[in-house]
Amino acid sequence: MGKLTVMLVILVLGAAFLAPLVMAFEPEPLPGDFSFTWNHHIYQVPVGWSLCASAVLALFYSVMKR
Repeated sequence: MGKLTVMLVILVLGAAFLAPLVMAFEPEPLPGDFSFTWNHHIYQVPVGWSLCASAVLALFYSVMKR
């Protein structure tokens, strides 16, 4: 597995796992965020913020790998 592949996997999986955590903080919406209704409740999914947090996680991984 190449270094770029590992970083992309961390970015995508990290964003998926961090999305519920970021949802708890209710940040301001960024472009690319979406909302859905489930049982008469509106949920805002912060895709942009989750990708930002995951990018920090990927950078942390690359720094600690050295």
